[in-house]
Amino acid sequence: MDTKLLKQQLDTLAVFRALLDDPVIVALRGYLSAPSASRYAAFVSALYDANGGALDRHIETLCTESETVCTRLAAHDTMMPEHLYAALRQELQALQTIADLTPEALRASLHEEIPLPGWTSGSRDIKAIYTAQLADLHRRGYGMYARHTMFLVDDAGLPVPVAHPDPIRPEDLVDYARERGLVLRNTQALLQGKPAANLLLTGDAGTGKSSTVKAVANALAPEGLRLVELRRDQLRLLPALLGTLAENPMTFIVFIDDLSFLTDDDSFNALKAALEGSLTARSRNVCIYATSNRRHLIKERFTDREGDDVHFSDTVQEMRSLSDRFGLTITFSKPDKATYLHMVRALADEAGLEIPDAQLFAEAERAALHRGGRSARLARQVVDALLCQTT
Repeated sequence: MDTKLLKQQLDTLAVFRALLDDPVIVALRGYLSAPSASRYAAFVSALYDANGGALDRHIETLCTESETVCTRLAAHDTMMPEHLYAALRQELQALQTIADLTPEALRASLHEEIPLPGWTSGSRDIKAIYTAQLADLHRRGYGMYARHTMFLVDDAGLPVPVAHPDPIRPEDLVDYARERGLVLRNTQALLQGKPAANLLLTGDAGTGKSSTVKAVANALAPEGLRLVELRRDQLRLLPALLGTLAENPMTFIVFIDDLSFLTDDDSFNALKAALEGSLTARSRNVCIYATSNRRHLIKERFTDREGDDVHFSDTVQEMRSLSDRFGLTITFSKPDKATYLHMVRALADEAGLEIPDAQLFAEAERAALHRGGRSARLARQVVDALLCQTT
């Protein structure tokens, strides 16, 4: 193996220049510049830290998750210039050479008698994998969107990955099948490029509104759906966020949990503009899903009725009508006794909790009486509490 040539190929990467900051590539370049047992071990150690020692898989991950000029052009269906395409082919070939490296080939220039650590190599076709990635960016994504499915928003209005997202899925939820079906069908329409509505999920606390949104997002993540949660106090960042997401080939739900306003809260203007449209056309790859325990979203106080606005009633009515600007409102009503007990029984069975109906339902009703009402959240809490008592 020509270590000098391979080092030069890495040093002259242009399309994949960002890969030079990867710890495994940094260690490999160090070894190629001056082979030694110590630098060899440093490279293998970095590879172990990355994924346990699969070099070909690591190179594949670096290529498919990198945001490059090629992914940006492909995201906008822009033809790649010939010189760029030639550079891409050349660099993919160099990366293929690295992916195919074996411990024996890399150690060939060493004359060490002590045993040195190894790794695994496979037969991954890096060029074919990357080409398929470019052709399917709307589903696979690139950069952090290829690695993560749920995001928060930082103070600059940019998405930040959630390292440990809620893994809840639709099959984990009990009852409210009609409501979940409406959310699911609307989201599938969004993914298919069909007209989809901005959703307002209203109803009593603990009925599963937020869980439904996250469960649907998890179920459809393999199809290219990503969930971006925007806090209520970040609504001023909504226009910039929508602009950022519109440039991406993937499909997004901007999720606003527990939405409500005071009548003197001006932050609802950003949401109103996003729902009704402004100077910027609405993107077809983004919908806004909001949850609220209040149907009209506005916390109107008695003192608000004594304001000095000449047209105060019109102002209040405008703020109340914000909920009407959502294309579809889905109501999650508080469960009745039969539905609540059915939830408790289903969750207990799912958890493998062997307990007679009489005892289970007595515990459930005791909890509902103590909490002042029944809900899907309480049903799960009852089962969790009983599980703790049996372990």
